[in-house]
Amino acid sequence: MSADASPPPAPSSSPHGTWEPRPAARWEDAFLSGNGRHGAMVFGDPNDDRVIVTHHTLVRPNGGEHARPPELAAQLPQLQDRLLAGDLTAAEEFTDGRPLQWVQPFHPAFQVRLRRSTDGERGYRRSVDFATGVAEAVCTGRRSRVFVSRADDVIVQHVTSPGLTADIALDHRLPGAPNGLRVSDGVLLTPEGAVLTLSARYPGSDRAYTGVTLAVVTGGRTTLTPPGVRVTAAESVLLLTRVRRHTGELDTVAEAQALRELLPDGGDEEPYGSLLERHLDLHRTAYHRVSLTLDADDAERALPGSELLKRPKSPALLERLFAAGRYHLLSAAGMLPPRLTGLWTGDWDTAWSGAFTTDANLNLQTASAVAGALPEVVEAHAALIHGQLPHWRDNARAVFGARGIVAPPHTDGESGHTYHFSREYPLHLWTAGADWLLKPLVDHDEARGEHDPRLKEALAELALFYEDFLTRTDEHGRLVVVPSYSPENRPANASWGAVNAAMDLSAARHALLTAAAYHPGPEADRWRALAERLPPHRVNDDGALAEWAWPGLDDTYDHRHLSHLYGVWPLDEINPYDTPDLAVAAHRALELRGAENDSAHGHLHHALVAARLRDGERVAHALGQVLEGDFFHASLMSAHYPRRDVYNADAAHTLPAVIVESLIQSTPDRLVLLPALPAAFPEGELRGVRTRFGAEVDIGWSAAGARAVVRPTRTHRVDLRTSSGTRPLHLRAGEDRVLTLGPR
Repeated sequence: MSADASPPPAPSSSPHGTWEPRPAARWEDAFLSGNGRHGAMVFGDPNDDRVIVTHHTLVRPNGGEHARPPELAAQLPQLQDRLLAGDLTAAEEFTDGRPLQWVQPFHPAFQVRLRRSTDGERGYRRSVDFATGVAEAVCTGRRSRVFVSRADDVIVQHVTSPGLTADIALDHRLPGAPNGLRVSDGVLLTPEGAVLTLSARYPGSDRAYTGVTLAVVTGGRTTLTPPGVRVTAAESVLLLTRVRRHTGELDTVAEAQALRELLPDGGDEEPYGSLLERHLDLHRTAYHRVSLTLDADDAERALPGSELLKRPKSPALLERLFAAGRYHLLSAAGMLPPRLTGLWTGDWDTAWSGAFTTDANLNLQTASAVAGALPEVVEAHAALIHGQLPHWRDNARAVFGARGIVAPPHTDGESGHTYHFSREYPLHLWTAGADWLLKPLVDHDEARGEHDPRLKEALAELALFYEDFLTRTDEHGRLVVVPSYSPENRPANASWGAVNAAMDLSAARHALLTAAAYHPGPEADRWRALAERLPPHRVNDDGALAEWAWPGLDDTYDHRHLSHLYGVWPLDEINPYDTPDLAVAAHRALELRGAENDSAHGHLHHALVAARLRDGERVAHALGQVLEGDFFHASLMSAHYPRRDVYNADAAHTLPAVIVESLIQSTPDRLVLLPALPAAFPEGELRGVRTRFGAEVDIGWSAAGARAVVRPTRTHRVDLRTSSGTRPLHLRAGEDRVLTLGPR
């Protein structure tokens, strides 16, 4: 490298990015970029510059692609009879005898490798800019930049270095790759650049995926070194990469031509800059809609991420993790919402198949999408749901003999069939999933003041399911949810499948009332009447909201899931304002809940419920469990367990929702300001939050008080709730309202 080249820029104190002084030694520490389709994991090693390529469609066939829901409807009446008669283990026999079947596992495609000899790493620094999506590695004389374009759906890498000499290849050899993977590769020199291809066919399947990279070299010489190329004495290399999943053969010539068409057509326009500018119009606009600023020290803001993580009580850390969470969530959502691993993995053996787990994880990860002004995430979430509704209908018919829809607990993004269940996890009994998955779409409609016709029909189908399913009654004539399942817990004195789980009651009531709101007319009256016949929640002998409202079922408190508090969050069924007695019981249930195995999603789910119950101290404690538990990699992507055990996006993507819920909450008729502000963050500003009554809110706070600006898009009256009380707030579209709050 040139000794007289400019040194890398000094570290920035902006929270909108992170950096490290060393290359990533583990794929978990690679910086991330993505556009909701393609993902890139950037290592930044000067000697072996690697970019792992991922794509949402890359799931390995394992039999799950052919699995169907169990045909159990004929057995349902007998099961219901037995459960209502007090047979506490009856649901264990409600199965077709199949073994546990995991969904098709998500996996990486390959890595793009650019290898060269260096004379050291003087001035080395790698970084990722959340506002642009560009991951960069620089050292004296060399610069490598990578981003995944939201505009052109392509992974872009631009490497500049005087006299650049390097070998470029596509390499499928990643951890866990199956031995039977049939791989073929090739390389071709064209006038526009070198075209590298890698095709991999899955063992025992006609399905395959193919990656195509176009290498455009400026200056120097390019020679074929199959399966790659060697670049000698060049000024720069621009690599454009796409991956496609397919059956049969892929036309790689057409794919290469499509990549060429992304380049400027002559003139003085610089290819990398042109590609980046088109991407920034979409990415930067979305990322900057919401921001968090705390009273952080600039010296701490300038620290590498790995050093800042060692200061778990630092406001600068929370600022950066909030920004990183928004960045990673936006980057992972596009054609589909984020998986358990977001959009990224460097290993074929991804925990829990890298699935979309819908009984907590996906729901938590997308929790900030509406309030956090990321409609892109909501649209990705909607794409998953609407693309699978035919399978959800199959689930309702096969398992329950009902019309309508039942969502699966796990999905690979392709199949929406329920087939992942076992004796210990009878997830095929779970009926609340569709309501939870549709809830963000309802919130989005409320925020924008319109009804999505696709959502309207889905809600009607969900109401039809409950019409057919809710046929049993108790001795008081109230409807009974039977069988009923509270993910992923069981009563202390019964088996997993039971009666009247609190979550199922809340979901059924919410689904019926929401469907009625979308469908004024005779069916609305019918659905409201059905909702009114559901039983109330039960408060147990400990004064806590019971996880099962059926008498005689005892609670199991030490569990990572908080399914029974679904009525508190994300629903508004139980809250301190309208149902204060139930809110007290819910708070008692939260106090009694253990952390079980310290899963990140359990801690942050706890924080979200605590925020709704106005308990800032409990929010701070739950956040502290994550910030002090070594849950974050240097990439600022998170892990499922403490000590960075199991790569998982739950903590990274859910943390922004916890912050927003602690500072601003809304319903269509209520605005709550500073409901659960953690004492550890006495001063700050949150800007750009969207409300469900059609307004944008900024709030700043300090020991002296708080100031909020409400920017309504609709004329509306809401109740304003603060620590000092309640008052009506009359909003007029287009007229900002400035609200001043006294000291807390």
